[in-house]
Amino acid sequence: MEGLLYLEDGTFFAGKGFGSCSTRVGELVFNTSMTGYQEVLTDPSYNGQIINMTYPLIGNYGVSIGDNESASIHAFGLVAKDVCFRPSNHMSVKNIHQWLEENNIPGVWDLDTRKITKKIRKEGTIKCVISTEGISLEEAKALCDRTELRGDYMKTTGTDHYIHQPGKGKKVAVLDFGVKQNILRHLNKLGCDLHIFPYGTKAEEIMAIQPDGLFLTNGPGNPEEAVEAIGEIKKLLDLLPIFGICMGHQLLALAAGGQTYKLKYGHRGGNHGVYDKDTDRSHITSQNHGYAVKAESVLLKGMEITHLNLNDGTVEGMRHRSLPVFSVQYHPEAAPGPADNAYLFDRFIQLMEGSNQ
Repeated sequence: MEGLLYLEDGTFFAGKGFGSCSTRVGELVFNTSMTGYQEVLTDPSYNGQIINMTYPLIGNYGVSIGDNESASIHAFGLVAKDVCFRPSNHMSVKNIHQWLEENNIPGVWDLDTRKITKKIRKEGTIKCVISTEGISLEEAKALCDRTELRGDYMKTTGTDHYIHQPGKGKKVAVLDFGVKQNILRHLNKLGCDLHIFPYGTKAEEIMAIQPDGLFLTNGPGNPEEAVEAIGEIKKLLDLLPIFGICMGHQLLALAAGGQTYKLKYGHRGGNHGVYDKDTDRSHITSQNHGYAVKAESVLLKGMEITHLNLNDGTVEGMRHRSLPVFSVQYHPEAAPGPADNAYLFDRFIQLMEGSNQ
């Protein structure tokens, strides 16, 4: 198959196609992870995005059962320098071409991914067309021009119905905007009795189960478009211990009266340095977000900044000064990436038990 990546500004890259014979329009972003393409592609937070992988070889260990972060691929497309179609891994059940094809996701390889990454870093994330159907540049331009990117994917990416995952420990209400399975696995390992609610759930419905705490998940899109969720979280701020990750962190800030803004090209990868002000230590973290919290907007709303990004100084964590409420922008559950920050789940348990440690 022929492969085409057409950018909104008219720039295009011609390569080889793999995966499904199809065409998608999305936001072109880059990810710096050296491994974990299966977890990345199935991360619901990538809904609507076309991922340019900076690591030059993708697919070398195939696709395995149990490594997905959700039931299907959420990314709209994959861009790679080189692709391995004959993986070497005893756990592999199929190659990446077969997997993308089954999920109706187009991929383009044999492209200069370094050049694409440098362009995104210089000019910012950009709308693009990815196609393996042999469409012309004129057709790609017309499709790109008439397609508007959505910012409200968090409303439809998570579960559409209530789910109960029983546990013998603390009862946790999970407000799902597109949760990664490894987050739920971490909470399960700690014995949590999980009650997963869809977008649009009212605060009264959540409180009706008498939860010990509220967890706000990751998810895709512009946090400011989650107006309904922000209003309900605001009602719960002084009622429960709350822990938010990624989108949950941003929505918590908005519910407290803060503001968010879009980053030029976002943070996506498994090697981002974060400084923890409490411990005076730095951590390597897994990240996937295109928006960030304005520090000055939450400081007068009862919040204090606890973590900072070592690359650009953006907010990576915060907590409430008087309430058992905290959040981080990065992913302590990893998948892919380092698991150094899994202790934050223990901190959530401690808050639900009444400890401030």
